[in-house]
Amino acid sequence: MNLPNKLTVLRVIMIPFFVLFMLTDWAGAASKYIALAIFCVASFTDYLDGHIARKNNLVTNFGKFMDPLADKLLVCSALICLIPRLPAWIVLIIIAREFIISGFRLVASDNGIVIAASYWGKFKTVSHMAMVILMILDFQSHVMQFITGVVVGLGLALTIVSLVDYIWKNKQVLTQGGM
Repeated sequence: MNLPNKLTVLRVIMIPFFVLFMLTDWAGAASKYIALAIFCVASFTDYLDGHIARKNNLVTNFGKFMDPLADKLLVCSALICLIPRLPAWIVLIIIAREFIISGFRLVASDNGIVIAASYWGKFKTVSHMAMVILMILDFQSHVMQFITGVVVGLGLALTIVSLVDYIWKNKQVLTQGGM
């Protein structure tokens, strides 16, 4: 197993620890900061594994499958942990988008079509990660709460835009894939 794939597996392994510290006071007042640190490290491995894989020509089928899955698991776990501070309907829209895209990719893959990630999808992922970080920090100042609200709105908008863009650019999958 190459280094990028090991980083992807590490990200998946970090998720239960992140959830543990998010949902318990196991480490007292430090729990949310430990969860934040785990989330930040896991998020950084998302960038790092892709960078290393592309730079060193280490792209594998395992990585193509597991990297986006690991990202979805990390972000969706975080969003679920943030309910009710983050409205459940926002979490449902984001998770629904992830299921739709995953299903779409599966159908495309069965038909020999490889669908590359778009910039909209990458922007969406970064906005979700920023949203989670800001919500975990839970700044109490009005300015930071406003900024957090803007980032949540941006994350939601990018979720919808990236879904529409993804389906529009790959609509042939719907007709060729027997959907």
